[in-house]
Amino acid sequence: MDVHVGDVLELKKEHPCGSRNWLVLRVGMDFRLRCQGCGHELMLPRSKAEKSIRKILRSQGSTE
Repeated sequence: MDVHVGDVLELKKEHPCGSRNWLVLRVGMDFRLRCQGCGHELMLPRSKAEKSIRKILRSQGSTE
């Protein structure tokens, strides 16, 4: 899956704050994500993160 730093991911499950959108801060074996609703940050293993992605909203600077 092609995910870059700065992309916003829409995940399948809601965060307790009600938001489904997460900003990608770090990509590698783990993803570091920041909730767009409340600002909470977490690290997820790549395999778990890729399963829970519903949609990738590209960052403005992306060339795709």
